Amino acid sequence: MLQVQFIRENKETVLAGLAKRNFANAEAIVTQVLTSDENRRATQVAMDDVLAESNKLSKEIGGFFKSGEVQKANLLKEKTGQLKEQSKELVEKLNDFAEELQNLLFQIPNIPHASVKAGSSEDDNENIFSEGVIPDLGENALPHWELAKKHELIDFEMGVKVTGAGFPFYTGKGARLQRALINFFLDEARDAGYKEIIPPFLVNEASGIGTGQLPDKEGQMYHCGVDDLYLIPTGEIPITNMFRNVIVKSEDFPIQVTGYTPC
Repeated sequence: MLQVQFIRENKETVLAGLAKRNFANAEAIVTQVLTSDENRRATQVAMDDVLAESNKLSKEIGGFFKSGEVQKANLLKEKTGQLKEQSKELVEKLNDFAEELQNLLFQIPNIPHASVKAGSSEDDNENIFSEGVIPDLGENALPHWELAKKHELIDFEMGVKVTGAGFPFYTGKGARLQRALINFFLDEARDAGYKEIIPPFLVNEASGIGTGQLPDKEGQMYHCGVDDLYLIPTGEIPITNMFRNVIVKSEDFPIQVTGYTPC
């Protein structure tokens, strides 16, 4: 999530980055963010002023009581009571502005690097390099789903029966191939210096927010309402959240972890 200070200090850079992502209403949302932030900061200043005035009066009240000037002390006590009510109202306003700002920031995606070219479809992608020769499969080549069915590697119909579309059964050599590939890639990553992780497949709301799935993509995740947990869409969600709210020392980089999840 972009920090409000970064948006405030780099508004044009943010708008240019959001334009590359074809993000709708970027100008309007960024303006709302800056306005909400100004309101929040102004309210914070007002609240600090009220608290400072209240503290000052409290000291004066104590002095008046010590010197026997009870009437003056009582007048100031009445004023501090008014300041407390004012402070309570300002706290509520500050919390409202802070919540509004947070919800707005959740709607703004990260911006791409300056080197990323703008585009609206895959036809606009830049080919950095190609390697190897792309084979000509000929007119009678079978697509992968037909090959999988022909060689009994995947049972799509059984997946639909048991769960639904998009949840196939891997069978026979297909299941063995899946298992072999999982081990192969984990071993390759381990040999390259990565630490192997098997993370939990359910995460809490804070983790979903930490990697940007929540709150705006809540409808795209499977949610267990009883425990208020979310099924992960990729392994990066739990693995990245291992470092959520952690200050990592520069000497600890690079951090290399890899993991397997059934997604």
